[in-house]
Amino acid sequence: MSQKIKIGIVGYGNLGKGVELSINQNEDMELIAIFTRRDPDSLNNPLMRNIKDIADYKDKIDVMILCGGSATDLPEQTPEIAKMFNTVDSFDTHANIPIHYDNVDKVGKEKGTLNLISSGWDPGLFSMQRILGESILPVGNTYTFWGEGVSQGHSDAIRRIDGVLDGKQYTVPIEKALEKVRSGKNPEFTTREKHLRVCYVVAKEGEDLERIENEIKTMPNYFDEYDTEVNFITKEELENNHNGMPHGGYVLRTGQSETGSKQRIEFVLELESNPEFTASVLVAYARAVKKNAQ
Repeated sequence: MSQKIKIGIVGYGNLGKGVELSINQNEDMELIAIFTRRDPDSLNNPLMRNIKDIADYKDKIDVMILCGGSATDLPEQTPEIAKMFNTVDSFDTHANIPIHYDNVDKVGKEKGTLNLISSGWDPGLFSMQRILGESILPVGNTYTFWGEGVSQGHSDAIRRIDGVLDGKQYTVPIEKALEKVRSGKNPEFTTREKHLRVCYVVAKEGEDLERIENEIKTMPNYFDEYDTEVNFITKEELENNHNGMPHGGYVLRTGQSETGSKQRIEFVLELESNPEFTASVLVAYARAVKKNAQ
């Protein structure tokens, strides 16, 4: 076997743990180190390193897989780490991707690193399915529905709100909208007409619940364009009733042939564990980055 691809992980939440598991299934890869802001000694893993020591691994890692959240981690971490390493991230705040791209691209060109952004399952895998559908049916409409399931990015955004201990957010496709697409009507939807966002939030004792709910519902790029339901529950309820990370979704391309015949392509993704699937996608892209890096 040729020399293994040396991988580093930044962040050890659900996604980082999923990347670690995925690397174990790829014989051409070797995990060198996992970088965290927490005390490495508290995590009982010999590969743990403090993120402050990341520069010490500049010539020891081929590709760094960044597993932080899109709300606050990746906008800062990816451009900074791209100064030293080739990187892959899953930045998924769709409206801010052009800004993130420009910031990372500038660093990569200056430092000679190769950096792949927004490469999870959407944006990422679903993006490829949209391109495939549009290339086959050039006349028509493309629709994407996410869920029903947990959104890691939106859940992370909730947890960043002052006064929130923990939280989960479920993205729920509106069935009436989905059925209109499948019927071949080629409807036009607003963002609000396609999905409902349902939040389960554990607040710190004594916090202003009305303020927290308002901050969630008005959060730009996450909740402000959707009908959003906020439920305050106990930590025990969250742990007992919302401890899984399922997700999935649909990409549909509808159109018609030159004679007027209706056509539909539908790609369905059902995930028992969203973090582990997203991790597998990131690991696959890390191989491509290594292959094409300078």
